[in-house]
Amino acid sequence: MHIALTTAVLALLTVAMFLSRIFWNGGSRRLRFVLVAVSVSLVLLQAFFAATKWGTISDRVNVFIFWLAVAAYEFLVLFFSRLSPKWLTSLSAAILLVPVFASSILLPLTELFDPSSYKTVPVGDNLFYEVKPWGNTGGGRTGADLIVSYRPPVAPFLRHKVRVIPFNDGECNSSAAIAIPFPSTKTVLGRCPGWSSESARTVDKLFPLS
Repeated sequence: MHIALTTAVLALLTVAMFLSRIFWNGGSRRLRFVLVAVSVSLVLLQAFFAATKWGTISDRVNVFIFWLAVAAYEFLVLFFSRLSPKWLTSLSAAILLVPVFASSILLPLTELFDPSSYKTVPVGDNLFYEVKPWGNTGGGRTGADLIVSYRPPVAPFLRHKVRVIPFNDGECNSSAAIAIPFPSTKTVLGRCPGWSSESARTVDKLFPLS
């Protein structure tokens, strides 16, 4: 369902970008300049988030920004296809649009409407963690990612993901995993308790806090 809806929305978005390309000359020069400037800014913002692992504190806002960047990227590619020689730029544009479908499926649009809410647990030094379950329907595996993030005190609406620690339900009760940071040694311990039948056992994973 997620992939089908995401692909459908992406196809409609591509059609809309094609239409904007066709009627490009009908808009004012100032409007065209603003559209290009905003598109470049959105693509650069998403590239910055992806490269530095920064983002907003809200997952929904992050997904929304991602999809705005997808629309902006398509717009810029189709704008590029208007340049001469058109046979070459059009072919290049078609090639540049192919990766958009693959990358967009990895971050489905349906995450905007995910009713799940993930509790954030503060652990000191402006660090917090949250546990996000995942599932592999093809392989039948389930588990959760223990995500440790830093929230700057001067900009509490932002966060920086400093470590993602995966656990699967085959090794422990992933939904009950916790993070224990050790700022003095710049490390973080991910601890996942065993199931009720083996409650005394834990799975510990120690990683650099970076």
